[in-house]
Amino acid sequence: MPSPKRKYSGIERELIRALITACETAKSEIVGFQWLTHEVDYERFPQSLRVTWMFDSEASRAHALACSDKARMLELTQAAFDEVGISVASIAEHVAFSVERQARGKRGQGH
Repeated sequence: MPSPKRKYSGIERELIRALITACETAKSEIVGFQWLTHEVDYERFPQSLRVTWMFDSEASRAHALACSDKARMLELTQAAFDEVGISVASIAEHVAFSVERQARGKRGQGH
């Protein structure tokens, strides 16, 4: 039986491709947005899947969360999941928002 990571490697590649599209779209629409990353524990897929949207400053992050940008980021994340066929009950439970300086040193897939 293949390992969970090997089993999901095709989904991982497709998800990265879809998240790159979401990232590029957001860069042109959301002030202060820099990049996104995702983490997943394949033993608990898709429940453990989390996408983190990174901002250049706390002020940019706070502004984005206070206006329609938050809904747009959730929409872009949902579209990426849908494109790959990943079904989750609540997209908001799989999305986080952070500031670039707070994430340095963390491991993940940057897009």
